Amino acid sequence: MRFVASLLLLAAQAGAPAEPVPVGLPLTGAEAERFLATATVVDLEKYQSLGITHPRRAILSDGQRTLRAVFKDIEETHDREQLSTGQWLLNLKDSYKHEIAAYQLSELLGLGLVPPCIERRIEGDIGSLCLWIEGSTTEAERAKAETVPPNVVAYNDQMHDIKLFMQLTWDTDYNNVANILIGPDWKLYKVDSSRAFRQSDTLRREDALMRFRRRTLNALESLTRERMDASLGPWISEGQLDGLWQRRCRILELARERVARQGEAAVLYD
Repeated sequence: MRFVASLLLLAAQAGAPAEPVPVGLPLTGAEAERFLATATVVDLEKYQSLGITHPRRAILSDGQRTLRAVFKDIEETHDREQLSTGQWLLNLKDSYKHEIAAYQLSELLGLGLVPPCIERRIEGDIGSLCLWIEGSTTEAERAKAETVPPNVVAYNDQMHDIKLFMQLTWDTDYNNVANILIGPDWKLYKVDSSRAFRQSDTLRREDALMRFRRRTLNALESLTRERMDASLGPWISEGQLDGLWQRRCRILELARERVARQGEAAVLYD
């Protein structure tokens, strides 16, 4: 593997034993953001992906750690685009900035669903640089193999958070389960949000939201417009922020409606 070969080469150059190959998400939070911003880009390559935005895979090293990341520099607006469902969308914005906005929103809500992601210029191109989840598989691959999670209830609970996040961000690729990654520890992640953050003030699919984690709803309830704007304002427009806020309000309202109709036990979980 090219990544393993790069690890061996760096170790040989440093006169040190080879680093252990990382597993899962190797860094989080501020430490991950610093690494992504400052580590040397050892290699940058195209890789086979089901996505249509042609991301590139970067190998980064800070002299102590060598990790992989995804670099995406797309910045396009499609006048008219047809989704996999057959629905046509006008003025569909496909932007690397949405990847960073998705990470910032996940962090604001304490969800930990999106791998750390920053803006960086590499080889003259500016784009999003997001940590790679080593040893992961996709939900599409899991379903095809009919692999059963070791804890089905915990897995489904995570999936409810993923669905809520995708409705909150109005993710155009909602039906693409290749964008849901499963770490080696069965933690779920949402990747590839470049086509999210439509300006719509309505949810894409309310029927997808049937159960809600209490702490996720509490985080949405506690989120202020000022905090949201400060964190996501550099990455999405005012119209996108307005739509996001209205969807946040609708999710909270929808949860209350579900509880009133079905009862807390059927709708809420910890």
